[in-house]
Amino acid sequence: MPQDINSGQSIRYIKGVGEARARLFSKLGICTVYDAINYFPREYEDRTEVKKIIEVMDGEECGVTARLVSEIAETRPRRNLLVTKALVTDGTAFLSLTWFNQRYIKNSLQKDVEYIFFGKVKRTGMRIEMNSPVIEKADQSGKITGRILPVYSLTKGLTQAHVRKLTENSLYLIKDKLEETLPEDLRKEYKLSQVKFSYEEIHFPKNFSNMEEARRRLVFEELLLLQLSLIRSKGVSSEQKGIKFQPIDMAPLLDKLTFSLTNAQKKVFEEIRKDMESARRMNRLIQGDVGSGKTIIAVMAIYMAAKNGYQSAFMVPTEILAEQHYRSVSTLFDSLGIKVSLLTGSTRKKEKEEIKSSLRNGEIDVVIGTHAILEDDAGFDRLGLVITDEQHRFGVRQRAKISTKGENPDILVMTATPIPRTLSLVLYGDLDVSVIDELPPNRKPIDTYAVDGSFRQRIYNFIRKNVTQGRQAYIVCPLVEDSDEISAESAEGLAERIRDNELKGLRVGLIHGKMKSSDKETVMRSYVKGELDVLVSTTVIEVGVNVPNATLMVIESAERFGLAQLHQLRGRVGRGEHKSYCILINQSKSEISRQRMEIMASTNDGFVISEKDLELRGPGDVFGVRQHGLPELRIANLYRDMGILKEVQMAVKHIMSNDLLAKDEQYRPLADKLDYIMKEKFREIAIN
Repeated sequence: MPQDINSGQSIRYIKGVGEARARLFSKLGICTVYDAINYFPREYEDRTEVKKIIEVMDGEECGVTARLVSEIAETRPRRNLLVTKALVTDGTAFLSLTWFNQRYIKNSLQKDVEYIFFGKVKRTGMRIEMNSPVIEKADQSGKITGRILPVYSLTKGLTQAHVRKLTENSLYLIKDKLEETLPEDLRKEYKLSQVKFSYEEIHFPKNFSNMEEARRRLVFEELLLLQLSLIRSKGVSSEQKGIKFQPIDMAPLLDKLTFSLTNAQKKVFEEIRKDMESARRMNRLIQGDVGSGKTIIAVMAIYMAAKNGYQSAFMVPTEILAEQHYRSVSTLFDSLGIKVSLLTGSTRKKEKEEIKSSLRNGEIDVVIGTHAILEDDAGFDRLGLVITDEQHRFGVRQRAKISTKGENPDILVMTATPIPRTLSLVLYGDLDVSVIDELPPNRKPIDTYAVDGSFRQRIYNFIRKNVTQGRQAYIVCPLVEDSDEISAESAEGLAERIRDNELKGLRVGLIHGKMKSSDKETVMRSYVKGELDVLVSTTVIEVGVNVPNATLMVIESAERFGLAQLHQLRGRVGRGEHKSYCILINQSKSEISRQRMEIMASTNDGFVISEKDLELRGPGDVFGVRQHGLPELRIANLYRDMGILKEVQMAVKHIMSNDLLAKDEQYRPLADKLDYIMKEKFREIAIN
């Protein structure tokens, strides 16, 4: 939050930036001085360690203090390559130095001067070398050696030196004007450093102890503001008066089901029922793994609304998914006197107008559809319940828009993206969360195998065998088309190759994100009808359509996907009566990649997988945090900082229970910053 006039100042006018470089910085989200000081290092380079040459170890990065003992030699082994070599010593041993295309080196080193050379050591027997070391005179060290240097994420055209200089100048501009957001009692209670110290030491730490102290304070503040924002956002919606539905007998609906509800489904519906029968507006998320039975819970809520005389809108991301839900829901409701309609972009104009008219007149109880439900002329008579499936696929505005078509209708959002239980509060703090943590007993586990590319022919043979038995297969690729920069199978290239070679004679379809929506729907429909044997795809099939006959999922370059995403893709099979398989082709030789594939092969539990993904990769965009509409975390790591998060939750409880933001003057700066964040970042988050 800009706390003074300088912090909101454009970086364009800071020394060494200018208009062209400011455009490059904007790609990193750095436009103002405030942005610059809040662009935190991703790691640090420790240049404080200086050793005797005789002590250095092969592969380590360190500095040595030494003098030149040879003439500097320059050679040109080929065009556009200048190699500069020198020999230095500190009296304990000799060190050979090499630089590439650094013309200034020859004129910058003198024989009678002591320098610090910092770089990575290569030691072979008695020979000790260092390639492209940085150089600084020993009596002037502290600028680029003898200190801890921040390392930032970059974009093309910017160097570490550019970002460091901007950060240094930005800190100088506002270091005495940074306002302390956290009250003294809170800082004392949780041992948090002051704001000025924190910003200086996170960027240019005197030692790692100071850096950790600074980081702890900044992480605490970031998570504190996030939690308070979410609670306030949730408070707005939870205080809203909603529809008080009357209790109804669910037996007529449940008697029509061909299966029994799991205990988890019963528990979750009980939470929904209490919400709907209360006078406050329901704002609830159902989180359940692939195949856990979220849709029937939604149907039960719709039934409750309909029997109370209210309409429901059920919005899903694709037409095929809408049609699928329409078929299953209308089959259940037809004999129960509940009228269901389907409204999508493909609905014929005349039929669309009739449906919209019937909705406005209250003749339709339930509309299931895509974005078409959001059209301005799609009105309702008594909209009481809004359900969105795979809610992260819709923008916050879209979800908010449909809910305004009634008078505070209850909101139910559903997702099959598994989020670690420990983090649900952070990601969904503005919603009440229900978790279906149990799969129906008839759901068969999917056998998963991780292999390398040498198994490809055997995999194609296995696909043929499955197709011969009347089954269908998916092959998922990370790229749409071939790339010179990325070595991975592309959907277009693979589909073309296997049609003509390995799977010749089989009906191979192709679907990817660059296709028109109508073309994607056509291909997907053909696959659903069994008119295609193999569907080559990108991740567009990650969410949605149910093809019980598809029993084999092959994922090319599986190392390029997050574990949660691999789990979602795997969930496209195993939906019918036949045994299903998932084969992960892992091209990477790295240990972390091997561990990730082992996790996939060892469990079908999406929550376990998401915890492991978080642990191995860090939060990043593992859970699509940006899609959930939350502000991006600049410094906190939701896995590493779980301990701090727990402390933050204690602090939040204390602040809220004592109403300190309103009653204690010490908390005024924190309250002001929170107001700013709510205004700027959370303008569209609360679904109200």
